[in-house]
Amino acid sequence: MKKCIAEGIGTFVLTFMGCGAAVFLGCEPGGGHLAVAFAFGLSIVATAYVIGGVSGCHINPAVSFGMLLSKRIGGRTFAGYVISQTIGAIAAAAILAGLVAGTALTDLTGGLGANGIANTGVLGSLIVEIILTFIFVFTILGVTADESKSAVAGLVIGLTLAFVHIVGIPLTGTSVNPARSIGPALFAGREALATLWVFIVAPLIGAALAAFVYKAVAAAKA
Repeated sequence: MKKCIAEGIGTFVLTFMGCGAAVFLGCEPGGGHLAVAFAFGLSIVATAYVIGGVSGCHINPAVSFGMLLSKRIGGRTFAGYVISQTIGAIAAAAILAGLVAGTALTDLTGGLGANGIANTGVLGSLIVEIILTFIFVFTILGVTADESKSAVAGLVIGLTLAFVHIVGIPLTGTSVNPARSIGPALFAGREALATLWVFIVAPLIGAALAAFVYKAVAAAKA
């Protein structure tokens, strides 16, 4: 239970800070784009050093899926994590929606930072999200496999999340995290919900590929 609570809190922080930066700062090149990328990345850095020792700080169903396929967690833990992560993301999106509705603040994304396929289409968005998630989860599997890297793991993972956002924001808004996509989509409206499946399926495929490739690479190294 403590692990699940930690995952819920961590995903809340990630979604609130990352999507909040997008909502209130915007994602246009020239400042907002980088600010949003680093808001997501720094959220990982902050939470990794707080809850990493409790739950592993997955705060992302795709990461948990990669860990499941790599046999680092069991099915029961995976299910508990995904439920907690999704609840945390929904709670964060609900608060952001309340802030937009109840104040003079403007949602500069028009959809609480929800992901979209307008710039790349369905196929392009699937490809982008699979690649970005592969890079992110592959990095996590590698850096967490070596205990000697534990002191810097949170920093490496956070910076990796930031750099995949730098590329992905202009394309899909960057998901690489089904929970982070589900939360805003529930409040953003019909269009975001209609394409939500892309940002659930693609990250899971990317995570599965990362687990498979990392296993092959690790075996070759051994």
